[in-house]
Amino acid sequence: MSTTTNGDVTIYYEAFGDPGKPTLLLINGLGSQCINYATEWCEMFAAEGYQVVRFDNRDVGLSSKLDEAPEYSTADMASDAVAVLDALGVERAHVMGCSMGGMIVQRLAIDHPGRLLSMTSVMSRTGEPGYGDSSPEALAILMAKPAKSRDEYIERQVAALHVYGSKPEWLDDEFIAARAAAAYDRCFCPAGIGRQMMAIGRDGSRAEALRKVDVPALVIHGSRDTLIDPSGGRQTADLIPGARYVEIEGMGHDYPVAVWPQWVAIWADFAKAAVPA
Repeated sequence: MSTTTNGDVTIYYEAFGDPGKPTLLLINGLGSQCINYATEWCEMFAAEGYQVVRFDNRDVGLSSKLDEAPEYSTADMASDAVAVLDALGVERAHVMGCSMGGMIVQRLAIDHPGRLLSMTSVMSRTGEPGYGDSSPEALAILMAKPAKSRDEYIERQVAALHVYGSKPEWLDDEFIAARAAAAYDRCFCPAGIGRQMMAIGRDGSRAEALRKVDVPALVIHGSRDTLIDPSGGRQTADLIPGARYVEIEGMGHDYPVAVWPQWVAIWADFAKAAVPA
């Protein structure tokens, strides 16, 4: 078990692959634990020639729960990511984040550009109204009261992906349920998720700052995403100078195994072009 600290916050992290290779730091979305970047998926990125690092954001997983702490923002969460890089002795890294993780990656590119080799923002948005808005059905799921039991949590996770997830043939209910059970058993902290949601709100719009970003950027979104509409990804790519936008047909707001090879290939090609050997 590896941990580091950012002030009073303890962050849990794990690394895969050769530490002598360039680093890819993976950043999770709202309420999502590092295990959502499945070990097998991390190993696929590592096989492309990278040290791959995943970590639990503050208020989820095995990292600190901030019940009595002052309010925080995604800028503070970006500082947590920098603390992980510091603990590993990594001066500059490729960073990739999904959903809220994409917002944190954007904040890293704004506040800590010197620590990045490249940035990849996935299924995310800029914080501007009118871009990346949720459908009413997806928003209702996001804003629902916490599950009252393990079984209810698992059932809700399966049902949610049939609202905002990928096309039906890519959804495996047994697989989704197993992942949900593992997440619940590792950590169930609804209050922490609420604090993360407030951190997103405090960040507001990053639009003007994104116009000035000077970091190689890739933006990925799924065509079926109704939790964060693809307009959020398109706007992100439009604002960041030189950003590449890729929309994966049939993907929703999830990580279906069926798209792992395509996703890894898209990212690896981008990273190699961003930092030629």
